[in-house]
Amino acid sequence: MVFVKAQPGDTSDALIRKFMRKVLNEGILQDLKKREHYVKPAERRKEEKKDLARRMRRNRKTGRNY
Repeated sequence: MVFVKAQPGDTSDALIRKFMRKVLNEGILQDLKKREHYVKPAERRKEEKKDLARRMRRNRKTGRNY
C-alpha cells in the first residue's frame, strides 16, 4: 500500500507527483497490467523464454558476462 504524507507547504500537485513516483517505483501499474488478462502457463513460459533470449542477446552485444 502506498502512503504519501503531506508536508507543510506541499501543494496538491506535489502530493500527486510524489504518489505517482512511489506507485511507479513499486511497480504497481506494471503488476496491474500484467494481471489484467489471464495468461496460460504455457504462454507464460514461452514469454519468459523469449525474454531470456532477448536479455542474452543484448548482453552479448554489450559484452556483459553476468
